[in-house]
Amino acid sequence: MKTKTRGYIFVLLAVSIFAAQDGFTKFLGDRYPPIMVTMVRFWAFAVFVTILAAASPGGLRKAVATRRPGLQIMRGVLLVAEIVVTVFAFTHAGLAMSQAIFQATPLLVTLLSVPLLGEKVGWRRATAVVAGLFGVLVILNPVGVHFDLSLLLPLTAAFMFAIYSVATRAVSRYDSAVTSVFYAGVAGAAAISLVGPFYWTAIQPADWWAMAALCICGTLSHYCLIRSYGLLEAVEVQPITYLQLVLSVIVAVLFFNESVGWNMMAGAVIVVGAGLFTVLREHHLEKRRAAEGG
Repeated sequence: MKTKTRGYIFVLLAVSIFAAQDGFTKFLGDRYPPIMVTMVRFWAFAVFVTILAAASPGGLRKAVATRRPGLQIMRGVLLVAEIVVTVFAFTHAGLAMSQAIFQATPLLVTLLSVPLLGEKVGWRRATAVVAGLFGVLVILNPVGVHFDLSLLLPLTAAFMFAIYSVATRAVSRYDSAVTSVFYAGVAGAAAISLVGPFYWTAIQPADWWAMAALCICGTLSHYCLIRSYGLLEAVEVQPITYLQLVLSVIVAVLFFNESVGWNMMAGAVIVVGAGLFTVLREHHLEKRRAAEGG
């Protein structure tokens, strides 16, 4: 099988599993404290990244070695906190609405890269960011009678994940991807284990299957995504990840009886379109800089 074909299969598997993971997250978040649900999920994730690091060239010793320990630990804490907010968002704002708002994350990454990484953003990408943020306003529908402050939860989660992504870009200048994934899982699991036990609630026997499925999805989705990035360029992976929005909306409608309004569909189209333009434009600029450097 050709390398790129395998890469596309892995990214499609990752996106599909992520959508299923969202469904299990909402199911459990409606029944148990989000902090507890996230803690159990991160325990499984920590085991996965430890095995991944041990199997990588150089083993655990090389994976643990980092030139930016503070930044790496901050990333793990930020990621686990963002997931806690995401579980709250699924529970209070709805799965479909939350996923629509999450699509603004690549735009927020572009916006934050200017002050935090010193990157330059031309007028084309700046226009795309403004258009995308307008799309988020359409989704939120702040002038509508149905506006709810709970919609700020997914917006907060998107902003937190954007900061995490910018921090990942920054630390990638010094550490390997394996090291970054290892610290994200282990530091995140350690951080939430300090507070998670205070929210522990006995899991009903009938719900253990969902918790197990969430943990399995959490590890398989990341494995497939890592494999896809190893076989494809980021610009080839990113457009397909937007399929998660469609799949998550299907899950939300079929299993949680959520409704999809015109503003959410229109806003999501604007946000996804702006995000795709930003990704493609950034790829074009990288290729041009590489050609000039060569």
